[in-house]
Amino acid sequence: MYVLALKKDGAIFHKQRAVDSDVLKYLSYQIGLDDQYTLRSFFKMIAKYALLGRLNSYLPTCIEQYLSCPEQGCESGLIDHLEFAKHIEMIGFPEKRLEIYSSIRGIRNGDSLEIRSLQLNSLLDMPLKLGRLKHVVFGDRVDIFEFDTVFTLFEFIDGITWELGFLVTPEQCEL
Repeated sequence: MYVLALKKDGAIFHKQRAVDSDVLKYLSYQIGLDDQYTLRSFFKMIAKYALLGRLNSYLPTCIEQYLSCPEQGCESGLIDHLEFAKHIEMIGFPEKRLEIYSSIRGIRNGDSLEIRSLQLNSLLDMPLKLGRLKHVVFGDRVDIFEFDTVFTLFEFIDGITWELGFLVTPEQCEL
């Protein structure tokens, strides 16, 4: 699988060369994030590659929220970094089914925390890292199996956009 490097400034690199505006052909490529990658880097990437902004119908709303945030200092003292991860859940009652989804969680001292009570303006400058695949069998959250995995550019964009769509808590209600 081909690997893309997502840079802090929003640039996408393939084989040490910047990707041009014809970015759609790279959607199925595996990604890796710069050490200093943040949610703000994600929005810079969307701005730099305009076609990516059309991949998800929730993205324009996320971009509006991003544009209303300060240009720096958007950090939360509640978490150390953000983690983007995959989940597979086998559900067996009342009907058998398999759910596959992505999530963004806050990580503090190695513990995973929900971020839905936070505003985008407290998350934009938090480091963002790729996590592992978590496999839950028949709802047993005691024994969650974790595996190394890969993420594609499309999964990353769609997953982050989906999760950010839930960050609509009014600022007055932020915990």
